[in-house]
Amino acid sequence: MSTGNNPPLIAVVDDERDLLEMMRLYLIREGFTVACFEDASSLRIFLKSHKPDILLLDRMLPDAEGLDICREIRQNPSLVDITVIMVTAKSDEMERIVGLEIGADDYVVKPFSPRELIARIRARLRNYASMTLAKPLTNEGKMSLFNGRLIIDSSSFEVTLEGKLITLTTTEFRILRLLAEKPGRVYRRDEILDGLWGGQKIVSDRTIDVHISNLRDKMGSFASAIRNIKGVGYKIDVSSDADF
Repeated sequence: MSTGNNPPLIAVVDDERDLLEMMRLYLIREGFTVACFEDASSLRIFLKSHKPDILLLDRMLPDAEGLDICREIRQNPSLVDITVIMVTAKSDEMERIVGLEIGADDYVVKPFSPRELIARIRARLRNYASMTLAKPLTNEGKMSLFNGRLIIDSSSFEVTLEGKLITLTTTEFRILRLLAEKPGRVYRRDEILDGLWGGQKIVSDRTIDVHISNLRDKMGSFASAIRNIKGVGYKIDVSSDADF
């Protein structure tokens, strides 16, 4: 990830050369450092020695499925917090949901305007910066729930369940931390969206449901602590009658 005064690094992989060049030019014009690839093999080699802030990932590549690349990234502890924005011609809602379930943070459907793409990238970068600069939840930057069985470390962006680290995406971590800040408080979906994307309605409410579903899958027996309040939103239940 870029640090200090270094411009954010954006990796773009797309087999449409004209589109790839268009995105490269617009991103450079906006002050980003850009690395472009036409296939998954080249991207994989790049990721062995570089960690981009954001990956713009085409859904259909000549040598791999974009979803498989996204899955590989989410299963790699050193790459898991890369923000992945899927870029695809498939506009069906279920296609987008599948991408989110695999671990994509956002979806951009072709054809798209460069202005929209830049807005989504900047929104994601602001979210990462706000999480990095956020005040610690305790003096050590850690939050402990369920008698220390769940620990959320805001300084390292790590979550520990019963002594074991679990791998969360940046979005999943932010959702969990938001809910955990006030256990028992019900957060409406629009409040969660606002907390994650600063009021920019760049994703649907359904996106929150998918991310929380992914989060629950990773929390094992603690999954039931994240309660869905039908028609309202979500909360973390720390009451004595929780199901774990």
